[in-house]
Amino acid sequence: MGVMRLGFVHVRETDLEKARQYYTQVLGLQEVTRQDGRHYFKCWDEYDHHSVVIENGGLGLVKMGYKVESPDDLARIERAAQTFGLTVGRVSKGENLGQGEALRCILPSDHVLELYAEAEQPGTSVGVLNPDPWPSQQAGISPSRLDHLLLTAEDVQTTVDFFTQVLGFRMSERIVPDQHSQELLAAFLFCSNKAHDIAFVRGPNGKLHHYAFWLDSWNDILRAGDTLSRNNLTIDMGPTRHGITRGTTIYFFGPNGNRNEVFSGGYTTYPDFPCITWTADQIGRAVFYIQQEVNERFNTYLT
Repeated sequence: MGVMRLGFVHVRETDLEKARQYYTQVLGLQEVTRQDGRHYFKCWDEYDHHSVVIENGGLGLVKMGYKVESPDDLARIERAAQTFGLTVGRVSKGENLGQGEALRCILPSDHVLELYAEAEQPGTSVGVLNPDPWPSQQAGISPSRLDHLLLTAEDVQTTVDFFTQVLGFRMSERIVPDQHSQELLAAFLFCSNKAHDIAFVRGPNGKLHHYAFWLDSWNDILRAGDTLSRNNLTIDMGPTRHGITRGTTIYFFGPNGNRNEVFSGGYTTYPDFPCITWTADQIGRAVFYIQQEVNERFNTYLT
């Protein structure tokens, strides 16, 4: 019982038409609907109503949503979050299009987290009866699902404590100053059996580093790079491999400036998965194992 997965990201874009074309033609997401100045998208293999929402008004994250197993989980988490000291409140059914009642929390990192149990399920592009392995018509990169996001926090430890103690996440990997220190510079957390469902790195509160989409293979990662180049989008790093998570990756920027990632591979986690530790002197290998260094823009550019 508890949190199952990342359900949606809701972000700001400076030019909605540029963003819409990017999400549909370059990333290859399906536009579900438009309502009240917001555009709703989903990947081809997602069952729920949407996984990405965009609205006008700058850049960065408006809020993120994680889906829980049952409405009872919302009540349990609400009590625990209040005891932890967070500001929490309820979101009425329908306030988030296609979703039921939600619990809204203001994290120690100042990000807005919403938890919900119910969502409309129009289904995937291939259905559930004798489905094909992928849709016959695809545009752009065409990831199968939204995968994770990375945010910044002034106090990584307190934010991690909330996710682990209240929401039941576990830590798969961490970055610390040295092998004798327990100070968290970054933490990678999972609630499913993926290498990570969310990550936090030390930085200003309330900021977004990236949100990522899943691809099935290294060949898909390379093809995504071709698609990004063909559309003259700026690559931040990749194609390459992470030391942390062992996944393969490309980081890139949408036309307005929010950073995205396409991610593949990585290991499988279980409840007894031991936390892997990286020390700050090895951060280059940790983040980009092949290049063994991190460019300044990757470290400092946030929205």
